[in-house]
Amino acid sequence: MLRLESTHVDKCTVYHLPGRDWYYMLGPQNCQTKNLTFGLADFPGGTQASAHTHDTQEEILYVISGQGAIIAGDQQVAMIPGAAVFIPPGLPHQIRADGEETLRVVTLFSPPVIPGAYDTGKE
Repeated sequence: MLRLESTHVDKCTVYHLPGRDWYYMLGPQNCQTKNLTFGLADFPGGTQASAHTHDTQEEILYVISGQGAIIAGDQQVAMIPGAAVFIPPGLPHQIRADGEETLRVVTLFSPPVIPGAYDTGKE
């Protein structure tokens, strides 16, 4: 049966991953979607998450608040509110949160991601 599905950040599963908290908003674990995982990531101000790679997932990030950078090799892109970044599969990357404010980022993965699998090489 086709139906709308929704969740709220206060009611979703939170994964405490290296350098960030990631909120599993919508994906195959909790709704009808088969091709996407939608989440929210919080990077504490003044920190830098370890580098990781998604071997099979495309990822899009959208910055809600805070500031920082996404680093991929010799590339660096500013992460400021309103910025969107596409990360292709296989590109090692890491996120740095500048200042004291938490960097809050919307995440979208396709195909769906297993939360944290890329941090342990089990994606």
